[in-house]
Amino acid sequence: MTTNTRRNVLKGGAALTGTLALGFPAIVHAQTEKIKIGHLTPLTGFLGALGTYAQLGIRMAEDEINKAGGVMGRQIEIISEDSVNPATGATKAQRMLDQDGVAFLMGEINSAVALTIMQVAERNKRFFMQIGARSDALRGKNCNRYTFHVDIPSTVMVNAVGLALVRDNMMKGKKFYTLTADYLFGHDLAGAARNFFKGNGGELIGDELVATDVTDFSPYLLKIRQAKPDIVCSNLAGNQVTNLIKQYAEFGLPYPIVGFNLNTADAWAAGEGNLSGTWPTVWYHTLDLPASKTFVDGFIKRNGKPPENHAWIEYISLKMVAQAINETKSTDTDKLIAYFESGAQFDILKARKAYFRKFDHQLIQEAYPFTVRKKGEAKDKWDFLALGAAVPNADQPLEVLNPTEQQNPCTFKS
Repeated sequence: MTTNTRRNVLKGGAALTGTLALGFPAIVHAQTEKIKIGHLTPLTGFLGALGTYAQLGIRMAEDEINKAGGVMGRQIEIISEDSVNPATGATKAQRMLDQDGVAFLMGEINSAVALTIMQVAERNKRFFMQIGARSDALRGKNCNRYTFHVDIPSTVMVNAVGLALVRDNMMKGKKFYTLTADYLFGHDLAGAARNFFKGNGGELIGDELVATDVTDFSPYLLKIRQAKPDIVCSNLAGNQVTNLIKQYAEFGLPYPIVGFNLNTADAWAAGEGNLSGTWPTVWYHTLDLPASKTFVDGFIKRNGKPPENHAWIEYISLKMVAQAINETKSTDTDKLIAYFESGAQFDILKARKAYFRKFDHQLIQEAYPFTVRKKGEAKDKWDFLALGAAVPNADQPLEVLNPTEQQNPCTFKS
């Protein structure tokens, strides 16, 4: 063997040694590195109580997924922060993408904040699963192809309760007085309510815009007393609803109160004996289905209390994302979009499986009206709400509660 040949062999051996020492471990490291997901939700302000439940739900799903082996053989890591307000939410979303190395974004409850995060997702061409914000506009005129929406929108909530009111002869010929949260979601909800009243014979005789930081409802309740409506209707959000319900009971007004939006944490905070009427929900912990019961039992064991609807929706959202990643073998935005647009079905712990519509990226699923048990019938402080039958009926397509493609102004940019 010549000197040159020996030198080349030695070089090759050194190169192979370097590959063994550096290349293979680097490949293994890349394959086992955690998949980071940016999560934003309100932990302060009028929606803070809901955001706390949201974090509990997504953390439970994260732990279950990781204990089962993760996705694509990799563990997931949720980086979760308080979104605070629209500007802060957008800033944190951008930082998560730029500095924290997240693959995509999830979360939110506040519709105004969700809109700014949607804009960040579109600008960066990154996937965003918008979980808890309900404004019609987000999946309507402000929609974009990078965002998918999980919670039921304003129109569905109005339809769920409105149909129950029609059934109970509490709509046609009745005079309604509404109180509306003065931000994007409340405005959308009020618009959907007006459309339902108009289409089903109800008469709107008054509507009051209420700032989200209002805690004293006495001026509004005095106006209601003067107006003498047949029915009072809440288009409020978060702890606004809790404050209204408590003060409404204290005023002793004789008009029945219903609502087109209520999260169960706010109902629980109002306490038994203060809430009445018919309200909508996307899910409730007393749902009598094996999969739902298993989730509830696990949540109670973990947290010492039943899950609120935002805990459930964050839990099933991360499970849907995990399914998509495993099926596509990727966290690539375009592949995730294609999967969610494909009509893939998801077990969301309800009687019927759910799927996303391709044209507006809305999750199509069952909803429920609920009423309030008579005083003394509740088993515990979380049990005074009585869940009604799922809507739509089992023999109806799931989409009947949602705006049609012709009614929805959503258009994705090419």
